[in-house]
Amino acid sequence: MLIIIHSETNQHTIAQNLGRSEYSYYFVLKEYRPVLEQLGRVVEVSDPQTEVDALYLNALSRGEDCVFLSFSPPHRTPVHLACPTLPVFAWEFSTIPNEPFAGEPRNDWRTVLRACGAAITHSSYTVNAVHEAMGADYPIIAVPAPVWDRFSARGAQLQRQPTAHQVRLTIKGLVADSRTLDLRAFGPEASREGEGIDFTATPGEQALLLDGVIYTSVFNPGDGRKNWEDMLSAFCVTFREVEDATLVLKLTHHDAEEALSDILHHLYKNQSYRCRIVLIHGYLADADYEQLVQATSYVVNTSYGEGQCLPLMEFMSCGKPAVAPRTTAMIDYLDADNAFLIDSTEELTAWPHDPRRAFRTLRYVTDWTSLCRAYRASYDVAKNDAGRYAQMSGHAVASLEKFCSQATAEQRLKGFFARLFETRAVETPQT
Repeated sequence: MLIIIHSETNQHTIAQNLGRSEYSYYFVLKEYRPVLEQLGRVVEVSDPQTEVDALYLNALSRGEDCVFLSFSPPHRTPVHLACPTLPVFAWEFSTIPNEPFAGEPRNDWRTVLRACGAAITHSSYTVNAVHEAMGADYPIIAVPAPVWDRFSARGAQLQRQPTAHQVRLTIKGLVADSRTLDLRAFGPEASREGEGIDFTATPGEQALLLDGVIYTSVFNPGDGRKNWEDMLSAFCVTFREVEDATLVLKLTHHDAEEALSDILHHLYKNQSYRCRIVLIHGYLADADYEQLVQATSYVVNTSYGEGQCLPLMEFMSCGKPAVAPRTTAMIDYLDADNAFLIDSTEELTAWPHDPRRAFRTLRYVTDWTSLCRAYRASYDVAKNDAGRYAQMSGHAVASLEKFCSQATAEQRLKGFFARLFETRAVETPQT
């Protein structure tokens, strides 16, 4: 079987695309690739319009099955190719786009899904949303990015301790530490004073020392789903008098000033607090990323919804329990044995690419008081109940193995492709 793959962002453009729309599809493609290579011959293309059908016709001439996996949301998936095309997409809202808008018929995802005849997504939540729109028999499968093998192997080498003890990281980039910043520089513009941050300076290597109970979140601050405001304010209130509680925000974005400015202003607004908040904008080599994982006590998510949430999956695969809501894709792998669960409520919202901002779907709003309770309970376990922490750590690894291991992905994709080609062979009999 020939498997053609494509993502709009690739290894050459990822640096400048961090934080831009759909950039994370490249990371999903990278995680899928080793599994796909177990199932067939994989060819990555940069221009589907000119490359895919030529490869498909060559495969047909050899009698070889061929499929094109477009790692993109349906409205950015080509539907006119001769080659069987499947969108591989993430989604975190209660309904899929089911009406055209902005002059683009593909914005009605049903049009694309009908044209493709099948699709791949990453959670049972999204499968249910597609079935609601397309019918219960529509061929779609949930296959999360298979990150478990790589990160559980890393986690096996790390100390799974509930607290950090003088863990040192080297960061090539910008580090903003609430303990060393003059926060007056990030107050209201009319009254700012003190030394701020020179975002035009070329960042060099910086050392970061972490100690105590460490909460870590990795996200794009420009992504409106992430709800970091609640994460930060609840942390500052809960640990206002707690010196050894640290929140590390690893920010994934191409522009440091754009990534940090609003968060720095919120650091100012949430004063005063004795806990520590560290913002990291920059590249972490694998060894230093592993050091960050090792230092972490809990991985945190307070988003309105997730298509799968790669950072949460990665840290949990390493044995780090979570503080997070059990909604959307997270329903598939979070429970009370591997996470401190945050309550949430439904709220009307718009599909993110709909310029009309018309209320057509639901998102899930964090219960702020519940988040504070989860912070307090998790801190108490880290400090006083090493046995329970070890159980939660082990359960995190086991849960994510079932959810996003390469073996699970290979088994699901192999069966899905077999059914797909069998169906299409019946529909298009040889003459």
